[in-house]
Amino acid sequence: MNKNAKWMAIAGAVVVVAVIVAVVVHAGHKYNAGGNTSTGSTSDTGAMNMSGNNSSGGASSSTPTAADAVSIQNFAFGPANITVKVGDTVTWTNKDSTAHTVTADTASSDAPASGDVAPGSTYSFTFKRAGTYIYHCAIHPSMQGSVTVTQ
Repeated sequence: MNKNAKWMAIAGAVVVVAVIVAVVVHAGHKYNAGGNTSTGSTSDTGAMNMSGNNSSGGASSSTPTAADAVSIQNFAFGPANITVKVGDTVTWTNKDSTAHTVTADTASSDAPASGDVAPGSTYSFTFKRAGTYIYHCAIHPSMQGSVTVTQ
């Protein structure tokens, strides 16, 4: 094999690897594109009644139902917006390979504030008052979600 043929083979292999990487990255972004829904709404502090009880980071004692379970996966909360009743506990499960947080947009000692939720870990919060609780990941602010709590 002459020198030019070797370089052509190497260049071809590099192109193949680059195409494979691009396809994998694109597939990940395409999957995530519909999962990160932002409500775009804001609430003033007076209108947002937030109260909860942090039953911190480790595994929860009961399996959350579909209505009160949020997955953290592909840098998105899913579902991004949920509705629960007063007294319900919402459990977020981090299925990503990096840490995330569940941080209320309006900081309060009664609002969800998880701190770092490690990969494979959960964070649970009991909502005691009706209202809309808008939250985000403090590490990745483009990750947003909301919990609407009804009577």
